[in-house]
Amino acid sequence: MLVDTHAHIYAEEFDADRDAVVARAGRSGVGLLLLPAIDSESHDRLFAACRRYGAFCRPMMGLHPTSVNGNPRWREELERVERLLAAPPEGIGGFCAVGEIGLDYYWDDGFKAEQREAFVRQCRLAVRLDLPVAIHTRAAWEDMVPLIEREAAAAREQGGRLRGVFHAYSEDEATYRRLKAAGDFLFGIGGVVTFRKSALAETVRRMDPDDLLLETDCPYLTPVPHRGERNESGYIRYICDKIAELKGVPAAEIASAATRNALRMFGGGSGPCGEAVGCEI
Repeated sequence: MLVDTHAHIYAEEFDADRDAVVARAGRSGVGLLLLPAIDSESHDRLFAACRRYGAFCRPMMGLHPTSVNGNPRWREELERVERLLAAPPEGIGGFCAVGEIGLDYYWDDGFKAEQREAFVRQCRLAVRLDLPVAIHTRAAWEDMVPLIEREAAAAREQGGRLRGVFHAYSEDEATYRRLKAAGDFLFGIGGVVTFRKSALAETVRRMDPDDLLLETDCPYLTPVPHRGERNESGYIRYICDKIAELKGVPAAEIASAATRNALRMFGGGSGPCGEAVGCEI
């Protein structure tokens, strides 16, 4: 079984053929999709997908950093996130993570303080709830790394733990080592690793398979050979195959490690995500 640990199948890009996309994912060996939240404008779509596809999908809940930018109601959005995490809507199976959250200065770097506040609040909420975090970082690593180190250390001092995944990881080996030393963190590898001039490929060669997760971020970041098209969860096999090629091991070995990592982090066996193991569409 493969786990797509970051998929936006509730996005409008899939409205015309969502059932077919989900069926193709299942035929490609994907047994579980983890769906990150963005903000309140997409919550209804997220919940509807989880209700429709049952144990095949598990939702996250959080406020995306770009949804903080220029939003005078972002603190109200955070309060909504907290309420939903405390009392998940009926029929969605509960939340498996706080996400996606993080820092993104790429589109607009005028809201750094607000993004940092929102991120720290959600990290501390995840620690209180003992949930992992799904972290989005773009053009903000100089702030992200020390923030993670500080918050992870503070959580340990208080008897808690900050843990989770760095979604769409594409930084260098030194950053990987530093983040790994900070705590229990995994690294989501997506379609970028298949790009011809991707520097991520060399980093992945040096990463431990026990630190890796597979993700598509569909409909975005489509892997080769479908680059330029809409991404979908069934394409996760191309990512798995590329990582296996880079590390010189069978693809089944990478798939097994990544799935084991995903179920450990987000719930396996008795956890809410673990119920999806072996599920059928």
